[in-house]
Amino acid sequence: MSAFGAYFRLARVGWILVREGVISALPSEGLPPSVSLAKSFVGMFARKRSKYQKRSDRLAQAVERLGPSYVKIGQFLATRPDVVGVEFADDLSQLQDRMAFFPAAAAKANIEGSLGRPITDLYASFGDPIAAASIAQVHAAEVGTPDGPKKVAVKVVRPGVRARFAHDIEAMYLVAHMQERFMPASRRLRPVEVTKTLEQTTKVEMDLRLEAAALSEIAENTEKDPGFRVPKVDWERTGRDVITMEWIDGVKMSDVEGLRAAGHDLNMLADTLIQSFLRHTLRDGFFHADMHPGNLFVDSDGMIVAVDMGIVGRLGKKERRFLAEILYGFITRDYIRVAEVHFEAGYVPGHHNVESFAQAIRAIGEPIHGQPAETISMGKLLTLLFEVTELFDMQTRPELVMLQKTMVVVEGVSRMLNPRFNMWKASEPVVGDWIKNNLGPKRIVTDLKDGLKAAVKLAEAAPEIAAQTEKFHHQLLHMSEHGLRFDEQTAEAIGKAEARHNRSAKVALWIIALTLLYIAWMVS
Repeated sequence: MSAFGAYFRLARVGWILVREGVISALPSEGLPPSVSLAKSFVGMFARKRSKYQKRSDRLAQAVERLGPSYVKIGQFLATRPDVVGVEFADDLSQLQDRMAFFPAAAAKANIEGSLGRPITDLYASFGDPIAAASIAQVHAAEVGTPDGPKKVAVKVVRPGVRARFAHDIEAMYLVAHMQERFMPASRRLRPVEVTKTLEQTTKVEMDLRLEAAALSEIAENTEKDPGFRVPKVDWERTGRDVITMEWIDGVKMSDVEGLRAAGHDLNMLADTLIQSFLRHTLRDGFFHADMHPGNLFVDSDGMIVAVDMGIVGRLGKKERRFLAEILYGFITRDYIRVAEVHFEAGYVPGHHNVESFAQAIRAIGEPIHGQPAETISMGKLLTLLFEVTELFDMQTRPELVMLQKTMVVVEGVSRMLNPRFNMWKASEPVVGDWIKNNLGPKRIVTDLKDGLKAAVKLAEAAPEIAAQTEKFHHQLLHMSEHGLRFDEQTAEAIGKAEARHNRSAKVALWIIALTLLYIAWMVS
């Protein structure tokens, strides 16, 4: 019945996309004649709109009708241009995560249920909502302290959002499985794995204890960093459905005129922002993956304060090393090394030719060196990279795509502050220092330390490994002498399970067939 419901939800999504004109606004280039004909046919069911209306506006209206969880799905897919295409990802990136407020009474009930205490014991005052998104909304409140009331921000999960998302993700899984089955060329993008990533990312985002932990971790990592910090968490008033944190008085980075009026150095802010992001990525392997200007404030001391840590990204030591080598290879025009790193990391299948891939990389890198640094767009560079990796069957790496998309957003904010922002010059101190410490002689010492630790752990586990190996050896000997046998009870259970599976499959096929006939009849 869960799959049955997913088909109906998918049909509803398709109908709304048709009615809002999203399908008819999609490009027709490269489509087979039958698909183009079907696209023209469904376009007759679209609402009458101005022909000048942007596709992104139609998409925004469709997603608004579909509900909060589809806003989150759309925002996630905006970070995956390798999956949905660059143009469609640009449309999705314009989705605004601004939803209608839910009642303050529901927010208070959520808080009391999560923390197990009356709202009057937790807060000296609790105000109306000031901002609402697809998953949660924020209230201004006050807590009592020995020095008097202190203003705080309280983020509360939207009631019923988990159940709604659980239903909507079923339709996403259905699309992913159909895509893998009927579009073999898309399998390298691993749509089912992408959907799993979406599900996991959103589940994490809906547990505000994990957001609090992310804030705490990045606060420790950046304690001595210049010009960057995050709000402090009030752990006493934080649970699964609520997080209470320091109130930030500052100017949003989206308000450039406000920043200028407050006397802040916009060029310095642009440099600090990109350098902070690169420190988090290369040094810590842990970064804020949703650094759009609405989530960035500048306080009265000129510190950048990042909020809304629901989406974060991690990179392992190997991924950071590969990333630095690829970046360094582009800077030094060592395209063979860039290609070799892609093969060493397993990003490109081994049956391809390294020299041919280096040639494709050169086609991307050389135009960069022929331009002034301030005119080089990271977004354009990544678009070219996606096109090249498709030619060479490069497998999707979700952690790297999230990093790349965040880098594009951060670069965009920096250029908004400083139109002549030179990303390469601003990045050089951080990237150069990391390369010197991790790709030079110090790397050998670090690798030796890591190898010694691994050897010690292996030595400690040796007795247990030997015992397990001996046990497995005896089991293999017994199987070779007596064969693999099932008792009667096991064989009977397997037979019954197989029979149930066959009956269920037949019933499901009949239900799906009848459903599709019904939908076709309704549309006609």
